[in-house]
Amino acid sequence: MSKLNRQVRDISGVVLLDKASGSSSNHVLQQVKSLFGANKAGHTGSLDPLASGLLPICLGQATKVAQFLLDADKRYFVRAKLGQVSSTGDSEGKIVNFGSTKGIDESSIKAILLKFIGGINQVPPMYSALKRNGTPLYKLARKGIEIERSSRPVTIHEINFLNLEEAVLSLEVFCSKGTYIRTLVEDIGKSLGCGGHVVELRRTGFAHLDLSVSKTYEQLSKLKAQNLESLDSVILSADEMLPNLESVYLDSEQTRDIRLGKKIQYIGFSASHKLKLFDHNKQFLGIGESNLMSEILPKRLFV
Repeated sequence: MSKLNRQVRDISGVVLLDKASGSSSNHVLQQVKSLFGANKAGHTGSLDPLASGLLPICLGQATKVAQFLLDADKRYFVRAKLGQVSSTGDSEGKIVNFGSTKGIDESSIKAILLKFIGGINQVPPMYSALKRNGTPLYKLARKGIEIERSSRPVTIHEINFLNLEEAVLSLEVFCSKGTYIRTLVEDIGKSLGCGGHVVELRRTGFAHLDLSVSKTYEQLSKLKAQNLESLDSVILSADEMLPNLESVYLDSEQTRDIRLGKKIQYIGFSASHKLKLFDHNKQFLGIGESNLMSEILPKRLFV
């Protein structure tokens, strides 16, 4: 359907997409935006084309809360081929043999995994969306250019050993924002002395959400084929994506003032906190922030 005859709707909320492997996050974002006929859409942190799994997509006004989701912890299922390394850190790059996997077993792997739990430093891969002087690193990497990258702190909350079969290691990883699973696998492989690269990566959890509440693009398409009401039934309110923020309900005067961009007096806070603001009709307004003077300031409000 062309842009000229596609009906654009002013809808707001979050769709939890189970992204398929093989497509970029931006490609599936545009697909979902078109499917819903949304006037605006954005995602909350991209997945590599190889990766599948949970990708929250914000529609309309809900794009204003996307930045508050970027700090969320994530959970992944990953399968890694040991004994080989890749130019990209995954199976899409040039693969070369690295080291023998003889003698590597469950006990030796678990001993190594312990070294990666907690706060660690990672050097971001060249094949990443990080930019240097405005140019994504992956574009430089495709030209054979490699530049020095500074290490960055990340936190690995858990690494669970699942299986080792024919030199393919399966793990579950629970980690902080900014963690590169490809880099983690490479570093684990080097510590084992055999090397390794990702052959399958699936995001199974994002903040408090998991795959059980997500839909594939095919499932969304079937819902739309029924009717728009069925399709729209999967949209979550933006405030549901922020369970850790305290909710504040304003009266009509406070609602008016905050909508005008004014700070309001609100007794009960004596420190800086991000807050979910609701109007006098208990409708979600957006994000506010308290301060030391018992005031709430607007941060990102729906219009």
